[in-house]
Amino acid sequence: MPRKPSPILTEAEQRVMQALWELKEASVRDVHEKLNGIRKVAYTTVLTVLKILHDKGYANYRKEGRAFVYYPVLSQKEARQRALSQLVSRFFEGSPQALAEHLVELDEIDIDDLQALKKEMDDTTS
Repeated sequence: MPRKPSPILTEAEQRVMQALWELKEASVRDVHEKLNGIRKVAYTTVLTVLKILHDKGYANYRKEGRAFVYYPVLSQKEARQRALSQLVSRFFEGSPQALAEHLVELDEIDIDDLQALKKEMDDTTS
């Protein structure tokens, strides 16, 4: 039985989404060209990743002639919220407080950052 796709973006999916967020909408060729300016990637890989992003609900497309034009369905903020919720759920038993305590213990966060994180989590759950 096939594994259920993760709602979290892989590294490759993140790069393609970043290109889509910057371009607003783009053909596979447009995304491929943008990514190739940063690092070599095969056209078929970009096509496959865009299809996966569509299946995950991050992107949608419309057909223009023979080309498919993709555009983001989720904003960067919405994608971050989705990833943060998944992280808290998987590693901190759904407790944003446990995540905050962990970050404080590591000296990775100050009070302002903690308040911003709380707001982000509140926005996610409402």
